[in-house]
Amino acid sequence: ALAHAKKEMTQPVDGAVLPTPPKIIALTFDTLMRVTLITLTDQDGNKHRLTRSDEMQPVTKFSARPAVLPAGAYTIEWRGLADDGHPMQGSFSFEVRD
Repeated sequence: ALAHAKKEMTQPVDGAVLPTPPKIIALTFDTLMRVTLITLTDQDGNKHRLTRSDEMQPVTKFSARPAVLPAGAYTIEWRGLADDGHPMQGSFSFEVRD
């Protein structure tokens, strides 16, 4: 049996505490993945805009640029469809401190 696709890395790493806002949000997968949804939400539930670079095409390295983020805690939630047709989803979080 073949293993399903896996998320290999996030940028920032899950749980990171950053001195400055990230310039990029990234996910790396071990096989092609079409990221169908990605959201960036702060601790108050406000969504922040992300500008994607993948044009909804399958990629192994997904990236998006956030707007300038103020200090606070953030959660990224994503969903995708792996090359093998398997739906995937996940989340990770980070904090920006002054």
